[in-house]
Amino acid sequence: MIRVKDIAKAIEDFAPKSLQESYDNTGLQVGNPDMIVSGILLCLDVTEEIMAEARRRKCNLIVSHHPLLFTGLKQITGQNPTQRIVMEALLHNIAIYAAHTNLDSARRGVSHEIAQALNISNVKPLIPNDQDNETGLGIIGEIKPTPKLEFLRKVSETLKVEHLRYSAQSPQIVIRKVALCGGSGASMIRESMAAGADALLTGDLKYHDFTSYGYAILLADIGHYESELCTKRLFSRIIREAFPDAVIYFAESESNPIAYI
Repeated sequence: MIRVKDIAKAIEDFAPKSLQESYDNTGLQVGNPDMIVSGILLCLDVTEEIMAEARRRKCNLIVSHHPLLFTGLKQITGQNPTQRIVMEALLHNIAIYAAHTNLDSARRGVSHEIAQALNISNVKPLIPNDQDNETGLGIIGEIKPTPKLEFLRKVSETLKVEHLRYSAQSPQIVIRKVALCGGSGASMIRESMAAGADALLTGDLKYHDFTSYGYAILLADIGHYESELCTKRLFSRIIREAFPDAVIYFAESESNPIAYI
């Protein structure tokens, strides 16, 4: 029998909670750690649609990348989606677990997963942790020399980015060295430049990031959502290695909260 705490341990053996950033809230969000797991639903964000899918699929554990709860709840009255999700989870005995920035910083974490999909090699952390330089946020690595536009098209197709934004004024003609951070990595632009990267792939880049740094490095906004969908694949592999018989589903009701016209 697999219990909630067993799944938590498997994930935290891969991505220790000690790796999470100070603002984060990794770990069991809702539920009994001793509950026997009947099915696991993997997602990026816990929404009301995800809760309904978990009930429909008879999953009593949801594993997400983004925590449902970043700060404490002062009341649970159903006045907003977070409160309603917590009420639904408690009512139907559905546990909710999240691994966020610890999964980002793990040795083979989120950015490493994206790097593999893009055939980036000789990968190492862009911002290593003080205690362990094999872990840290972002990665930097090398690719076969590729013309800039060909490289961007490959990124867009591989990650299924509907509208990829990039710095039009960047001088690079051929891309050889790539920095990458899943989620929000605009704060890593200077580190990417200092490491000699030709390009930085990340999400949530602002207009002034492009105007301030795009003249020196190819900046490509690959979307926060698009860059972190790989976490479901990563979670599945972690859990399957520990528990081959676990019943695991990738959420089908999940969708990008940002729409494009």
